[in-house]
Amino acid sequence: MSGPGPGQVLFAFVRHWSRRSLESDHIPAEQGRLVLVTEAVCSLTQRGMSATVNAVADEIGIDQSGASRLVKSATEAGYLTMQPSETDGRRRQVTVTPSGHLKLQQAHEWQERVFDRLTEGWGDQQRRDFQQAMTHLIDRSHVLDA
Repeated sequence: MSGPGPGQVLFAFVRHWSRRSLESDHIPAEQGRLVLVTEAVCSLTQRGMSATVNAVADEIGIDQSGASRLVKSATEAGYLTMQPSETDGRRRQVTVTPSGHLKLQQAHEWQERVFDRLTEGWGDQQRRDFQQAMTHLIDRSHVLDA
């Protein structure tokens, strides 16, 4: 009997990290949610997409009302702003503030530290190969979502 396939391993990893408490690293769960929504807005913008509440909901896989609450909380924290869309005044566009970019920089530094701990003992080439493979998976997932 063989072990789980690569798809099962990938999804087991995603499940593990999706429910992992950031509080074990002294990061309150609310901060994790604020980073999640800020990162979603940043990712949408970087891909040339309009960062509306509905797009944010799709990006992080929750319903519109949940995304709206997260956007509101991140706006109140100063990480995001909402303004009328330039093309459709009925729609609201979400953007990342300078404070939001700083928070993302801090979160990305933390992510790199976690990755370093997870891959302790790996060579540089193995880390680059893993990064490239994950980048291809993420890019492909965006193509399949379109």
